[in-house]
Amino acid sequence: MKLLFTSVLFVLYVSVSAQISKTDSVKKLNEVVVNGYYNRQPILRSVSAVSLVDSNLIRNQQNSSLVSTFNIVAGVRMEERSPGSYRLSLRGSLLRSPFGIRNIKIYVDDFPLTDAGGNTYLNLLDAAAIGSIEVYKGPEASIFGANTGGAILINSAEINNNIEASITGGSFGLLHQTTGIQQQFKNYSFSFNQGYQRSDGYRENSAMNRKYFQTTQQWNYSGSGFLKAFIFYSDLSYQTPGGLTAVQLEQNPKQARPATPTIPGAVTQQAAIYNKTIFAGLSNTYQIDKNFRHVVALFTSYTDFKNPFITNYEQRYESTLGLRTFLEFAEVNEHFKWNAQGGVESSGTRTQVKNFNNNAGFPAAMQAYDDLKANQNFAFLRFNFDINSKILIELSSSLNFFHYKYESFFPLTVAEQKRKFTAAFMPKLAMSYLLGPEISVRGSISKGYSPPTLAEVRSSDNNINNNLQAEKGWNYELGLRYKTKNNLFYASANLFNYQLEDAIVRRLNANDTEYFVNAGGTNQKGIELETSILILQNNEGFLKNLQLKNSYTLSHYRFKNFINGNTSFSGNKLTGVPGNVIASSLEFNFQKGFYLFGQHNYTSSIPLNDANTVFAKKYNLIEAKAGIKNLKVGKIRFEVFAGANNLLNEKYSLGNDLNAANNRYFNAAATRNFYAGLAAKL
Repeated sequence: MKLLFTSVLFVLYVSVSAQISKTDSVKKLNEVVVNGYYNRQPILRSVSAVSLVDSNLIRNQQNSSLVSTFNIVAGVRMEERSPGSYRLSLRGSLLRSPFGIRNIKIYVDDFPLTDAGGNTYLNLLDAAAIGSIEVYKGPEASIFGANTGGAILINSAEINNNIEASITGGSFGLLHQTTGIQQQFKNYSFSFNQGYQRSDGYRENSAMNRKYFQTTQQWNYSGSGFLKAFIFYSDLSYQTPGGLTAVQLEQNPKQARPATPTIPGAVTQQAAIYNKTIFAGLSNTYQIDKNFRHVVALFTSYTDFKNPFITNYEQRYESTLGLRTFLEFAEVNEHFKWNAQGGVESSGTRTQVKNFNNNAGFPAAMQAYDDLKANQNFAFLRFNFDINSKILIELSSSLNFFHYKYESFFPLTVAEQKRKFTAAFMPKLAMSYLLGPEISVRGSISKGYSPPTLAEVRSSDNNINNNLQAEKGWNYELGLRYKTKNNLFYASANLFNYQLEDAIVRRLNANDTEYFVNAGGTNQKGIELETSILILQNNEGFLKNLQLKNSYTLSHYRFKNFINGNTSFSGNKLTGVPGNVIASSLEFNFQKGFYLFGQHNYTSSIPLNDANTVFAKKYNLIEAKAGIKNLKVGKIRFEVFAGANNLLNEKYSLGNDLNAANNRYFNAAATRNFYAGLAAKL
């Protein structure tokens, strides 16, 4: 079955290719470009392993989750253990992430969503408010600071003059409602987006609720500069059903984690996450003259976080304040272009964390009370040289500084202590070369660096762990890209070898409290392939266009020099990483606004513990969405759509608990489910 859907796609491609219109009737598609944080260039010439998730691909997905959107990208794995509980990895494992996102740097527009403590709450965002996503795979510490997995740049939707609203309902109590207002004047534009989403979830104790508001304001105060503000508020809550053993999964996959003779279950303890966050950023971009440009961004956030868990009740109050600024110089000659960017990013996050006994979902006697402060600072310098519009060379580096302070108030009073990490130099050398107007080859050498997050230094075992070292490593990469002149076909291939040292991994005590250790190293070798084919482009026929996209990820990841106690795991497969992933999608657009979209994902078996004695089974996921858009009533345009997920009704776990205590590895994903909705735009 794993290749069935791909084979069907190939047959469709062969059969439909014969019907492609003559070249002179085919419209040339727009050039695909990536912004690369103020370094706009065609994707064919990019020196990085970058994939673009455009607005069209986002619209084709169910707008209540980002999982399928990210998982179509080679080298990317997103999991959702229950609605709202995201985990994300770029070319790596989720060993560090029981929930949330670590060792990846994420930006929204000009502003880092990742705090100074190293954590990112991507699940706060409403998917409907996202315009496009650029995914940079492999370490990008040279310009984005501390990361070993890569960087993600999220762009807000473009501002047009319209008012829009949508509502979607579906299986397991799904309801997702959005509204948006966008307006553009001569030198001022704004957008307001609101979203509400709820779900009962497939499993017991897996309900989710999110209220979201976002605004973007931009003032072009002169022909040389503009001021931009970005603010969002998110009130997110989701229940956490907990992991099941293989026996419990087989008996009743919908159940939450049951009680034991000594520990109550997830329902009794009302296990859940409550996260209220406000984020604000203000940036100014100014073109000083034809050569110099200056960009400065200020950002801040505040988070009220509560987590009633099986064994304790945690309360965290987090506040972040930061700045990113750089100066760019650009020179353009007939056969030689170059630019240089030099800047700094500085941020600080304070976390006040309290743990109590959990009395059926309410805090009881205090267990611990600590205060931690993290400071993440780095300076970066990047040079780009463009020779004869054929050779593109990037020389970049950053110098990273990280330290944290901590003090304890309960059960023992400990005066403020400070731990300072050695300054880390993170270089990158990358080059791309146009072999011809349609094909390019690239190569890069880069170093990644990621210190422990505050949530790893002070994890749920309530101890301050000062033994954790920053993980770091060198990545060696080769790539090939090809596109036709009319942009109807695009292909990309990446081959990489990443040697990571002092990899941080999660461990669980017998009572399910967690702690983290450095696990020696990992040897990560992989291949990533992506293709996009516009099989048919014919505005006059019944079928206007047909597009096929494919991606393939081969991950040969192994532990090295990893000994836990008296047991050596060296040579074992890296926990949580499937060896093979194949993702494919087909998009049909018919006359009068009809469309049909289908997507298939094959994921091979996944090792669930470092010993490689337990594996999650391979699975195939097929989803589909159909609708009709551009229905008009007066000046209002309507879209009606419906879709289905997990059409094969696979029994699988989308988000396993790795190295779980007492063999509670599995979080059953939803069975076959459906949704339908209506959108309107004025």
